[in-house]
Amino acid sequence: MKREWDLLHTPGPTPIPPSVERSMSQPMIGHRGEKCKELMNDIAPRLKPVFGTSGEVLVVTGSGTSALEASVVNVTKPGDDVIVVVAGAFGDRFAQICETYELNVTRLEVPWGTAVEVEQVEAALADHPETKAVFLTHCETSTGVMHPVEKVASRVKEVSSALVIVDGVSSMGGAGVDMDQAGIDILVSGSQKAMMLPPGLAFVAVGNQVWSVIDANPRPRFYLDLRVYRKQLQSGQTPFTPGLSLLFGLQQVLTLLEEESLERVFERHQTMKEMTREACRALRLPLLVSDQDASSTVTSIRPDTFEAEKLRKVAKEEFGLILAGGQKHMKGEIFRIGHMGYCRPANVLQYISILEIVLKRLGHEFEAGSGVAAAQEAYLKCTKEE
Repeated sequence: MKREWDLLHTPGPTPIPPSVERSMSQPMIGHRGEKCKELMNDIAPRLKPVFGTSGEVLVVTGSGTSALEASVVNVTKPGDDVIVVVAGAFGDRFAQICETYELNVTRLEVPWGTAVEVEQVEAALADHPETKAVFLTHCETSTGVMHPVEKVASRVKEVSSALVIVDGVSSMGGAGVDMDQAGIDILVSGSQKAMMLPPGLAFVAVGNQVWSVIDANPRPRFYLDLRVYRKQLQSGQTPFTPGLSLLFGLQQVLTLLEEESLERVFERHQTMKEMTREACRALRLPLLVSDQDASSTVTSIRPDTFEAEKLRKVAKEEFGLILAGGQKHMKGEIFRIGHMGYCRPANVLQYISILEIVLKRLGHEFEAGSGVAAAQEAYLKCTKEE
């Protein structure tokens, strides 16, 4: 049974702001009535800055994976050549979706814990000149790597006619992407991470230039047909029954993001990243990812003096601190800390303090208080100009 005082710091799902919880508790409305139209018409334009686009951001009732699948079925047909950057569990998921839909998939394998290089994608395109689309992940949640999707997209557009499709499930709302400027054609996300909502909504931002491809695609599709989402959005509707309570919450999330400003939201996530990483160094905890490649929303640690699962167990049982473990071949080798969405620097100081006690329990050697002190110094450094 979940305790009310548990501290959720996984990279999704994440805690929900109280004002968002209250918004989701509003009385139910008819999804074909005027109130729902007003709700959708309010939400739709306010989502665009979050994704860095002037194009439509379509809201699908489903998990983030439904948005990944929608991006595949709407722009490709069986036999198309595609390149998928696989640098973790979710890059692998993108590849599996493409393979399921009978595409000719070239997996660009990148070691887990490192970011893809622009030159690697360019070389893959040179080897496969008929490539219709390049699929890649912005924040690879399984490792805590932030891939340079803007740089990759810009280079892809310079050297080919391929589309660029990006998984931003664990980054949108916590990290900025200039979708239009970079030339990203489709950018997808989900509700349960930096967007500060429960699971259940998916977002598909579609660049204005890619609609001709979607419209001309002969592949059959139904629930995930982006054409009908676009058509219905024009009249403030969704083609199928939406998660209305989640839409109420989304409206409040957008208000919170606007009140803080997206610039400061992204700066806050960078600050929490720096606090966490500097604390880990002080605590002699090996970081999986380099500073250059590190995500602003999740940090991965690969301990060498104790078992990662033992730390997670003690942290949860003694303090209610819930951290994530590793996935696939990294299961049992790493633990991951989510610092995204409804999370502030004060929360970082809290979980670092808890980690210090847990590390003492496990016999890990470090100077007591060094982690918290390093996090404090990182905070002061990041905010010195404010």
